[in-house]
Amino acid sequence: MAGLADRADLAVRGVRLETGEGTDADTPVQRRAGAGPTDDGHLIIGGRSAALPIVSTSPYSLRGRRLLYEGTDTGLEVEPVRRPKFYDLRTDEGVSYEQIARLHGSDVLATTVVQTCMRYDESTRCRFCAIEASLRAGSTTAVKSPAQLAEVARAAVALDGVRQMVMTTGTSRGRDRGAAHLARCVRAVHQAVPTLPIQVQCEPPASLSSIAELREAGATAIGIHVESMDDAVRRRWMPGKATVPMADYRAAWDEAVRVFGHNRVSTYLLVGLGEDPDELVAGAAELISRGVYPFVVPFRPAAGTLAVDTDRVGAPPAALVADVTARVAGLLSKAGMRGADQGAGCAACGACSALSTVGG
Repeated sequence: MAGLADRADLAVRGVRLETGEGTDADTPVQRRAGAGPTDDGHLIIGGRSAALPIVSTSPYSLRGRRLLYEGTDTGLEVEPVRRPKFYDLRTDEGVSYEQIARLHGSDVLATTVVQTCMRYDESTRCRFCAIEASLRAGSTTAVKSPAQLAEVARAAVALDGVRQMVMTTGTSRGRDRGAAHLARCVRAVHQAVPTLPIQVQCEPPASLSSIAELREAGATAIGIHVESMDDAVRRRWMPGKATVPMADYRAAWDEAVRVFGHNRVSTYLLVGLGEDPDELVAGAAELISRGVYPFVVPFRPAAGTLAVDTDRVGAPPAALVADVTARVAGLLSKAGMRGADQGAGCAACGACSALSTVGG
């Protein structure tokens, strides 16, 4: 099983797929672009899900079921997450299920219910996000209907053993910031597959009553993602989202904890945006004191984002990722909070972070 130092190094440097080795079955299912700070392939390493960048220059490589470092076997066995069966299906209207929802990790169904964002203008978009790039590439659809998502979820559970679902959305111009459509989608999936836990993700809605509506629709957990609690970092990396005051995030987190419960609310914190690591850990401590799980993830520059196409920004040092992850994991352990206890969502899956490696 990979230790924290190895897991952090893999998260930053990614893995290379050796050509001419193995078969298509050895190639992990991949996610390219989209509404988030990762661009990755899905693997099982030492029994844990890992979403790692696929990088042609990485010193790590996959050969069959083994992980190599500069050609030498590391002793770690790797199981690629294979292409799921539900990807082969289409709706009656001819829409591929893969365009509606994707497999993340080994057992998570993920979808962006609205693939456009009011903040996607170049002056306001999050510099690590490519939410509309996948839409322009034709790999997804602009709006997923509740009926479509219910149909795909039912198939993913039956054919591929999916055990949780994540629904995120681009931010709309309405006061609900997209929560109303999320609630409709959750309600449809919950009715179709009542045992499937669902996490929803959205910006703080103008009316906090939207949070209760999401819970009433059947959501298990909620992610309200701030990425950084440092206002200077927010203005640099997320100029549109930075116009939402931190006070609004804190109010939304507190209401979400009231509605969903302690450790059923999470937020991303990205390592590598230039934030002082001590302040980042202090921010995580504040979140934990509120009952919010800080999902600490290394910034990994993804294709189609301004971070790559304009800024030419690279990933953070692995030592920094390991240090911050270890300290936050210690705080989580003292508070008795584990990502797995979220029930559904990014922290419950854990593939994009090294936190689960050290008990988070």
